[in-house]
Amino acid sequence: MTEIRKVGVVGAGLMGSGIAQVSAAAGYDTVVREVEQGFLDRGMARIEKNLDRAVAKEKLGPGERDAIAGRLHPTVDLADLAGCDLVIEAITENLEAKHELFGAVGGVCEDDAVFASNTSSLSITELAAGTDRPDRFVGLHFFNPVPVMPLVEVVRCGQTSKETFDVAFAFAKSVGKSPIACGDNTGFVVNRLLVPYMLDAIRAYESGIASIPDIDKGLRLGCGYPMGPFTLGDFVGLDTLYHITEIMYNEYKEARFASPPLLRRMFLAGYHGRKTGKGFYDYSGPEPVVSDFVK
Repeated sequence: MTEIRKVGVVGAGLMGSGIAQVSAAAGYDTVVREVEQGFLDRGMARIEKNLDRAVAKEKLGPGERDAIAGRLHPTVDLADLAGCDLVIEAITENLEAKHELFGAVGGVCEDDAVFASNTSSLSITELAAGTDRPDRFVGLHFFNPVPVMPLVEVVRCGQTSKETFDVAFAFAKSVGKSPIACGDNTGFVVNRLLVPYMLDAIRAYESGIASIPDIDKGLRLGCGYPMGPFTLGDFVGLDTLYHITEIMYNEYKEARFASPPLLRRMFLAGYHGRKTGKGFYDYSGPEPVVSDFVK
């Protein structure tokens, strides 16, 4: 079985930086690659902030923080991924971009290196088919925020070898996560069940059943969810949710996966949630209030 000693993470955004952080914290030398220095600097600053916060809360000692930081190797050079036993892709949710990336990485890494995608909705089979090693390709879907959320979906497609799946599953455990195994269906386990729930909440509001705050409150207090569907949508990003619905609807052609008109309008208007300051809620004040777009 392949032994994972060195990990490459491609993409230093919210997900990629989180994956790199937990990888380094678990003791792996971790190469973090971005296409531009500015993106890379922002990702590394995010990791540094997280580690400093952990020290302030006495969850880490200063020496542990420094050791984790020392295992992180930021770069804009794809060639620095050479020697990585596992390369995890965490770039934009675009099939062509991912195919292009894995094609380039395949020319850099050893033949026995395992490739993984953090995609939340694209087909692992389709991604694997665009590489030079479909038998050594697997899905590793982490959840946001990666340092906090305990779940990883380990996705095996028809080409994935048992050894590759076992290596990926063991890696997820080694970075302190609780992995679950799932087959290659669009949305995997969590989004397959979660996305229709979030879309139904939007349709309930469109139908005048209740206000946005009351639907959120109802699901929190009635079902014990930590946050309501609209708060969750803003946290995930309404642009991300919209793109996932497009992918899932194109795959299944079922009405429950189709984007409601309100979500599409908010996506087009740039109301993407917390990342833009406004989504279903407006975050510009001391407390979130319902945004002007949906009042």
